[in-house]
Amino acid sequence: MRDTLSSLGLEATNPGAFGKGVVTSAGPTLISSSPIDGAELGRIVCADVAAYEQVVADAHEVFLEWRKVPAPERGNLVRKIGNALRDSKHSLGKLVSLEMGKILPEGEGEVQEAIDIADFAVGLSRQLYGKSMHSERRHHRMYEQWHPLGVIGVITAFNFPAAVWAWNSMIAAVCGDTVVWKPSELTPLTAVAINSICRSVAKETGFEGVFSLVVGDGPDLGKRIASDRRVPCVSATGSCRMGREVAKAVGDRLGRSILELGGNNAVIVMDDADMELVMPGVLFGAVGTAGQRCTTIRRALVHEKIYDTFVERMTGAYRQIKIGNPLEKGVLMGPLVSQTAVEAYKAAIGRVAKEGGSILYGGNVVSGLASPLYVEPTIVRAHGAMELVKEETFAPILYVIPFKGVDEAIALNNGVPQGLSSAIFTRNITIAERFLSAAGSDCGIANVNIGTSGAEIGGAFGGEKDTGGGRESGSDSWKQYMRRQTTTINYGDDAPLAQGVVFG
Repeated sequence: MRDTLSSLGLEATNPGAFGKGVVTSAGPTLISSSPIDGAELGRIVCADVAAYEQVVADAHEVFLEWRKVPAPERGNLVRKIGNALRDSKHSLGKLVSLEMGKILPEGEGEVQEAIDIADFAVGLSRQLYGKSMHSERRHHRMYEQWHPLGVIGVITAFNFPAAVWAWNSMIAAVCGDTVVWKPSELTPLTAVAINSICRSVAKETGFEGVFSLVVGDGPDLGKRIASDRRVPCVSATGSCRMGREVAKAVGDRLGRSILELGGNNAVIVMDDADMELVMPGVLFGAVGTAGQRCTTIRRALVHEKIYDTFVERMTGAYRQIKIGNPLEKGVLMGPLVSQTAVEAYKAAIGRVAKEGGSILYGGNVVSGLASPLYVEPTIVRAHGAMELVKEETFAPILYVIPFKGVDEAIALNNGVPQGLSSAIFTRNITIAERFLSAAGSDCGIANVNIGTSGAEIGGAFGGEKDTGGGRESGSDSWKQYMRRQTTTINYGDDAPLAQGVVFG
């Protein structure tokens, strides 16, 4: 563990505020402990109000110059950052696993996602296109262009302490913005390590202040960012409750918010589904990251004709899941991130029978391991009327619900407040297209014959309804980090008005 921290330049106590440089703070000390065994990983001096003010002021000052740098040059800096992340991929992936608890292949995979989005952003730096439009007036030309927006506030959750930051920061950087990052208090060391790598690379260009960091123990810094008029756009990932607070604070000042909130994702398994595709897709989707992904499969909607077969095969697969230290080879599920998460798991399990369901597998906290944060992946026989299945519990609980026909399945899929990811398994193209139509899934992501997790960086990521409506990562998500300007040029000798208006 110490070798991993040392290789990333992390010492026992690290500052939690970086503007142009290390910012002095009198804030409290935050201890980062591993959910794997409870061991202390390091200590962070949190940013107090004065430190926060300095960081944001520094970020704005740097932005005033960074926006003048040609976008391809900005892309070159991001290219170098991507290469630096490649060089540290194993150490960073191990740190993610140590601090968050996901298995090592997932930790390294998350860092790879940050590398991939850096590569995407490099290409994007030469493709920040605007449109040219025909004017209705003679000797006039119209076009639109995109300019950098300003300081971007990025508030990230514990479950993806590297990737979600990269979705925002790599894109924002090539757009000409600067970034102030407020990470989860559960994963601060990962943030310090990544931010330090970025600043070290950026320092060579004189723009280390493009990437800033403020660490806090609790929601106060996030609230401060959301209310700060110097931060025109806030991207926040977390619970629906947190997202509503951020949206209100940002909206009150007419700023922009990009919200990636709760997911209560369903997969529909039709009676003609290829079970060799279904089993690995649902297993990873339901159990990966110990059920702590926003895209985790929480509801399996299974056709009544194959319900018993599905349950039998899935239960058999769950019995083979090795639970334990996520750094050990062969382990497929590590711990939950905190005791609070364990209590939420236990509370949900306690409601199953009361709401007419039954536990088919699991449902217990695992004893005898290095910490009390390990739980059994759980399968629940459920029905669509249960209030429990309409809520998101950030734990490995899979509710298996039978249905008779595809219209009922789509209604069940859509019958929850959240709308992030969804999937259907079928060989019938007509049914698949119905699921993807305007009258089908109401989620931001809809997949066919793959699970709900593991989105690629090339597409826009995000969801509808209580998920917040935000979009990050690929496609044209970059437009959220820039401001659009419509321009009209008169190259003639007179000044006609639009719509044929004659004045005077």
